Amino acid sequence: MEVEKSFSQTKSPFLSYLSSYTKKMKGELKEEPKINYRDAIISSLGGLIAIIISSAIALALGYPMALAPIGASCVLVFGAHKGPLSQPRHVLGGHLLATISALIIWSLFHRSLITIAIVLAFVLILMILTKTVHPPAAASAIVAINTQAGWGYLGIIMICACVVVLISTVYNNLFQDRQYPRYWV
Repeated sequence: MEVEKSFSQTKSPFLSYLSSYTKKMKGELKEEPKINYRDAIISSLGGLIAIIISSAIALALGYPMALAPIGASCVLVFGAHKGPLSQPRHVLGGHLLATISALIIWSLFHRSLITIAIVLAFVLILMILTKTVHPPAAASAIVAINTQAGWGYLGIIMICACVVVLISTVYNNLFQDRQYPRYWV
């Protein structure tokens, strides 16, 4: 016992830091909530409606690559409609800022691994600073550069993001125990 006490008192700052660092990685125990099957079905049907309409728009206008980030937005907006990253400010602002930033950077520096990495870092800090963090918007930015979609892509992303928010607003509020949005701005 005395040896352990002596050892802990002589532990170097580096070992102390390393110990605390590795303890963070084990996570915390949490109790999984029960699945609300009714809510899951309602969310799935809302997402289905939104992605069908968004798909029709994106495919008709020649931008099928927009469906990946918009599909991810549907998952957040319908599956986690109460969450802060699902609110209209985040969905619309995130997609707008991320896509514009990506298209500007692409126009200046073209597509490369470094450009894609810079866009992701820039978009992340921009969304944090403007309080519009929406992970699918980062995907919009990467798709814009990676596919070299051009400026027409911005219009499709914004139309589809508006469709998702509009459908979520109308659809989610049909149910007594659901509300969307929690806030607009």
